[in-house]
Amino acid sequence: MTAVNKRPSRLKTYSHLSRERRMPSEYELVTTNLLYYVGRGFEVPTPIQDWYTKHQTGSPLTLGDWERFVDPRETTYAKYIDLLQGREAYVDGILQSIEDGGYDRGLAPEWRAKLDAVLGPLRFPLHGFQMIAAYVGQMAPSGRITVAAAFQAADELRRIQRVAYRMAQLRLVDADFGAASRQAWQERPAWQPLRETIERCLTTYDWGEALVALNLCIKPAVDELFMVHWPRVAKRHDDFLLGQIFASLDEDCKWHRDWTMALLETAIRDDERNRAVIEGWARKWAALALRSTAALEEIAGDGTAHSISASLAQLFGRIGMEVGQT
Repeated sequence: MTAVNKRPSRLKTYSHLSRERRMPSEYELVTTNLLYYVGRGFEVPTPIQDWYTKHQTGSPLTLGDWERFVDPRETTYAKYIDLLQGREAYVDGILQSIEDGGYDRGLAPEWRAKLDAVLGPLRFPLHGFQMIAAYVGQMAPSGRITVAAAFQAADELRRIQRVAYRMAQLRLVDADFGAASRQAWQERPAWQPLRETIERCLTTYDWGEALVALNLCIKPAVDELFMVHWPRVAKRHDDFLLGQIFASLDEDCKWHRDWTMALLETAIRDDERNRAVIEGWARKWAALALRSTAALEEIAGDGTAHSISASLAQLFGRIGMEVGQT
């Protein structure tokens, strides 16, 4: 009996990346085609399937292949840990110097009162940002988007923890520091437009609109106000170290904007109709974001409205829009 010579298979472990005809990068290996159900559906029919059909695949934000999106930082878990290890060590050093040198006792009482009005309530919108980023990651139609959104949610937890730690340090000087922060978040007029905006975003279930609302409108405006403008105010009150801490946290925020811009640019290149979809969402949420930050000038200092509007306009300009100027 004649033996049949079978041609050996050329398929390798990562054959789904063979179209590039090169060795795939670590980022490509660990982020490509992570979500099994996209395009084929869930293995077991459940009511949640209708939710994904409506708010993920039914989103007006569409792209032929969401795997075309590439995080400009190509963030993997290993890279994220290496990056954050250095940043955390830097902030740890600043916080330790505050404790060792009696820094907070040297701050003017009126400035500590201003910090009390900002730091405590700020934890609540930041936690809202974390929840929305996690939802975007859960509903995203590509594992690469899920990975980026998950790391963003982790960054927001880092920011909340650092703000909370700073509050604990100030409580050593003033035992009542932050005691009224929840009440301020829920009742103080300056915070109510932002609270309303975040609560609306938390009930925005279309994954694309939630992404645009958070990362293109609300978060950039709030980040500009508290990570950039507020440290300048602090410096005028001889609180120099707050700016160094927030500058480290702002590095995270810059990456959040960068990966979002890369994603939206990819969507627009794939289908120009996505521009109108994004612009429609952005007009709605930019107006709410600007209203929210304008109300906070009462406690964060005057002169921020123009810079925040200009910052949003610059961001929108990267994808050929002028929404931020409305």
